[in-house]
Amino acid sequence: MMTNKTANPTRNSAILYRGALFAALMLAFLTGSLSWAGEWSLKDKEGVRYSLSGLHGKWVLVNFWAPWCPSCIQEMPELISLQQAHRDLQVIGVAVMYKTRREVLEMVQSQALSYPIVLGNEDTASDFGGMSGMPTSFLYSPTGKLVGRYEGPLPINEVEQAMAH
Repeated sequence: MMTNKTANPTRNSAILYRGALFAALMLAFLTGSLSWAGEWSLKDKEGVRYSLSGLHGKWVLVNFWAPWCPSCIQEMPELISLQQAHRDLQVIGVAVMYKTRREVLEMVQSQALSYPIVLGNEDTASDFGGMSGMPTSFLYSPTGKLVGRYEGPLPINEVEQAMAH
């Protein structure tokens, strides 16, 4: 027995449209042309909590580093200077891949870090989309939009250019 199903052109075109829209969004996301930042919350070594929504209206630079990473340590004075030069910027350092809390605290003291330090781990890094090297930094605009992801030493001039626009 043959059945005669009549095609519904309106329904078919709506399905095709949704499929094309989904594919375009996935392509944009995978190629990095969409820069939506998910909410995150970090608690620093003093117990103060920082969140993307709580810092709305400020530029935010989240810098992942490790005490054994020479490039990470080298850029710390530049991060201090950047924080001091821009009142509308909050730098947050996230220590990862360390052996002991003491190791991190000694580095903070020896470098005289004036910005908040979070004692993080690999899960913390995955909340930001992961990282493939050290240091890795994420720059968020005052609206909470992710505008920069930097793997390796932070190009301070690029950060300042992004903040100027």
